[in-house]
Amino acid sequence: MRTEHDFIGELQVPDDVYYGVQTMRAIDNFKITGQTIDPDFVQAFAKVKKAAALANMATGRLPKEIGEPLVQAADEIIEGKWLDQFPVDPIQGGAGTSVNMNVNEVLCNRALEIIGKPKGSYDIISPNNHANMAQSTNDSFPTSIKVCLSHKAKKLTASLDRLATELEKKAEEYKDILKMGRTHLQDAVPITLGQEMGSYASSIRRGIARIDHAIDGIHVMNMGGTAVGTGLNAEPEYIKKVAETLSEVTGEKYVTADNIIDATNNTDGFSDVSSAMKTTALVLIKMANDFRMMASGPRCGFNELKLPKRQPGSSIMPGKVNPVIAEVLDQACYQVIANDIAVSLGVENGQFELNVMEPVISFNMFNSMKYMANAVDTFVDKLLIDLEPNKEQCQEWLDKSVGVVTAMLPHIGYENSAMIAKEAYNTGKPVRQVILEKGLISQEKMEKILSPKQMTTPGIAG
Repeated sequence: MRTEHDFIGELQVPDDVYYGVQTMRAIDNFKITGQTIDPDFVQAFAKVKKAAALANMATGRLPKEIGEPLVQAADEIIEGKWLDQFPVDPIQGGAGTSVNMNVNEVLCNRALEIIGKPKGSYDIISPNNHANMAQSTNDSFPTSIKVCLSHKAKKLTASLDRLATELEKKAEEYKDILKMGRTHLQDAVPITLGQEMGSYASSIRRGIARIDHAIDGIHVMNMGGTAVGTGLNAEPEYIKKVAETLSEVTGEKYVTADNIIDATNNTDGFSDVSSAMKTTALVLIKMANDFRMMASGPRCGFNELKLPKRQPGSSIMPGKVNPVIAEVLDQACYQVIANDIAVSLGVENGQFELNVMEPVISFNMFNSMKYMANAVDTFVDKLLIDLEPNKEQCQEWLDKSVGVVTAMLPHIGYENSAMIAKEAYNTGKPVRQVILEKGLISQEKMEKILSPKQMTTPGIAG
């Protein structure tokens, strides 16, 4: 054990860990989720700390003999080392101070080890004086959230892109499969299964664009604002330089906010990202539910799609198979929507010069990105790739439908069309048969009007 102290007092810290006294206090104070800091967030924080150290060395304020081992320690974390040294619960009081100090302590103790000094020798390399130089939790924490969200968003949008691409493949594959369209859960007019798949793909592409746009908006940071955004203890040269170094470290363009005070006390950019995910979740739910309904039955439902059989569906009903993959996509998206509510509450409760609710904001946003990406990947791998259409059933419902009479409106008028529909309903005869029996139009022209291509593309048959 080693003894460390802060202004509250002394604590014993295991000598084999890199974190220190303030992390120990956080472990004791915050036992909320049973989880620890997201590794992606730890690595994002290390990038921010590396950028700050580089900027402070560039201004001459941080000596290289201290800054360089701090940068080396940050690089090790970025590479994936020491991730077990961040045991703090992600939901915590203090606006993220516990996370910030956990990172500062690990960086300093590893840097001390690099230069051959004992852990806890904070008179040589200090978590507060050096790792936190020209910073506050209030600028480093939200900036690290942004770096992490940008990283996680790449995986999420890649998963969504893969989903859209697979849907586009199905759109081409199913382009000649005519089926009944439905509005109000009632028979409408024909559509191709390919057109339906293409519409889902289009909505997913729109979701990707929505998320990308929101992520672009959070590349504006408040580093150098320190405690309340006024820049106390941060040199103007540092504020300019840290935006450059963070851009270099991350490979993405980060800029300093025009109004750093605003960027410190307002977190509406996070709400934009969360809202973009929520809206995309709504689109995914709608699509998953359409798949569930089109696959319903199979004997007593629509049975237009054959979903891959992934597991037995009942502990009591032999042979039953449920659409579990579509169901799990629904439920993951419900959680994204619930998380957005928590994010919204966090965003609105930032009083005066700081939003102290950023821990719960970040926790829910990180989870939303993870849940949605995993659920989308599951949907593609376990359902969409092996999806099969039931062409025969699609044709059967089409043959039984009265909705196709809508295509006759420009040729025989609404009244005649309504009369044909009513007789088809009452007698059970196919619409085509009733049309021919009434002699309202020639068979040749009827077949042209009711052809699959004519009924599923704009225009009126001549």
